[in-house]
Amino acid sequence: MSRSAWPVELHGQTPGGQALVLDALRRRDKHEWVEVRSRNRDWLGPWEATSPEAEPQRVSFSGLVRHYNGEARAGRMVPLTIRLDGRLVGQVVLFGIAWGSLLSAAAGYWVDERVAGSGVAPTALALAGDHAMLTMGLHRVEVNIRPENARSLAVVRKLGFRDEGTRAAYLHISGSWRDHRTFALTTEDLGGHTLLERYVERFHTDHIRHIGDTPPHLPGGEPSET
Repeated sequence: MSRSAWPVELHGQTPGGQALVLDALRRRDKHEWVEVRSRNRDWLGPWEATSPEAEPQRVSFSGLVRHYNGEARAGRMVPLTIRLDGRLVGQVVLFGIAWGSLLSAAAGYWVDERVAGSGVAPTALALAGDHAMLTMGLHRVEVNIRPENARSLAVVRKLGFRDEGTRAAYLHISGSWRDHRTFALTTEDLGGHTLLERYVERFHTDHIRHIGDTPPHLPGGEPSET
């Protein structure tokens, strides 16, 4: 893939059979994007990056779209919107892309609380990771997560990301510098498979392993992580 090949469109299915499309954010998405972000402010706020500047610069929605497109064409970012049955339900972004001898990127993601737990986030991250390593030719993808963010930790666990330890005061979140745990995968970790294939296999294996366990809605049952 050329570093400037943009836009891209990725397709996949959650283990439950829901169709996902990952593509570029568009100006006509403004109303839907603002509605989803506003409704999920409390859900997403504790985990989202903030600016350490006293008065951070505000960016309009059209300015955000221009920024995404410019960074994508320059090969520094792959900013993808997650659409479920045509509805905008989140984003997954490859950023900090390094070429040359490193061939690496970091990934960040968020989803609408209404679809949390339905396999949307791990499927979207798997699609983006496969695009990074199999199409773009990157060697490594990493995800950095606050230790308190149990749901996001579950996403990388489902995909088999390797825990590489804690980075102290790594990122400015919710007004302070916060520790993060780093998880990563390299092309060697895939063993000739795609990340999406690994996720589907792990999903079905975990479910078969727990057949006969106490159902999660009964006393003693564990919450479902599908």
